[in-house]
Amino acid sequence: MSESGGSARWPTELRLKRAEKILDITYDDGTSFALPAEYLRVESPSAEVQGHGPGQKQTVGGKAQVGIAQIEPVGNYAVRLVFDDGHDTGIYSWTYLHQLGREHDSRWARYLEDLAKAGLTR
Repeated sequence: MSESGGSARWPTELRLKRAEKILDITYDDGTSFALPAEYLRVESPSAEVQGHGPGQKQTVGGKAQVGIAQIEPVGNYAVRLVFDDGHDTGIYSWTYLHQLGREHDSRWARYLEDLAKAGLTR
């Protein structure tokens, strides 16, 4: 997992909108993102999704209805997201969440392409 993009960004607000299945996050650099639970689930930094090395990322289908059940702090640098499908092994650093926000459009388009190639549904 690459966490490029310059210096560390720190969140000033983190808000879970359960009904909308959205995680809103605002950073000290003024950026804010509304990250869908499905997107966060399929981009999980866990080994289950990312694999253990380059080129091992898994395309995870069937997560269109997934929600975030719980947010657990991990030190002062990250959160563990517990999803209502039982997935709870990804630790999302503040930098990785910022990267997911910045790269949402391109990552989501690539995910939809990968789903189609694999014959999977959202």
